Amino acid sequence: MYIININCFQSFKKDAVSSQTLIKLGNDILQSRYRRQSDIFEGRDTAMFIAILEDNAGYRKTIREYIARYQSESDVEIQTTEYANGMDLLDDFRGQYDILLMDIGMQGLSGMETAKQIRSEDENVVIVFITKLEQYAIEGYSVDAFDFILKPITYYNFSVKLARAVRRAQNRSPGRIWLAIKGGARSLETRDIYFVEIDGHTLRYHIRQEVLEIRGTMKQAESELTDYHFVKCNQWCLVNLQHVKEIRENTIRILDKELKISRRMRNAFLSAFMDYAGGDN
Repeated sequence: MYIININCFQSFKKDAVSSQTLIKLGNDILQSRYRRQSDIFEGRDTAMFIAILEDNAGYRKTIREYIARYQSESDVEIQTTEYANGMDLLDDFRGQYDILLMDIGMQGLSGMETAKQIRSEDENVVIVFITKLEQYAIEGYSVDAFDFILKPITYYNFSVKLARAVRRAQNRSPGRIWLAIKGGARSLETRDIYFVEIDGHTLRYHIRQEVLEIRGTMKQAESELTDYHFVKCNQWCLVNLQHVKEIRENTIRILDKELKISRRMRNAFLSAFMDYAGGDN
């Protein structure tokens, strides 16, 4: 999260540059900074980054070949990194991966224990376990495992589940928006926004520990956030589907709040949520 003080741009006032222009300038500066920040993230805008954790060299080779075949059959660019044990993955992990393909039963640190440590650092990476052990399916929910692929691996089963994982990772990829706040502008990652509500001409952005208020319209908020899986549950509220914890007949729960689903928007909201939850976007 970044804040830019518009007073920093005093030299532009002679040209009567609008606050929206300054916000765009700040966004360009921010994006440039992120591009330079680390070589770890080079190419993230166009490639899907996948880590393979598997202690069996034969299975690593099979997974690598299946990923190459899937890539040739799809329009997804994929870059892979392979690890033979969990400690090496943990030592190297900096949040740079979109998908983790992980064996469970390994010598030393198991894939499940590795996943638990990674999940404590990164709540968005998509975890898919590749294992012979069906009994781990229930435990996988504790690390929000997206799917399981049972050994021996067939290409058809692998490619179907990899495609779903890719769609889920694309769903979870964060964007950034700028909000014009008093005296400046503030950058937010879209995944940090839980929901947006409007009261008159005031938009309230509910983020992790605070609520930001700006003047604006719901149409403006929708135009900025729709591409990041925000959907209206009623006329006054725009919801981040990533943070929906419970859906009841006429309400949804986000944080400690219950938000009403209007009758008019119910079907569209539920359809959008099912598409998102199933990774089918």
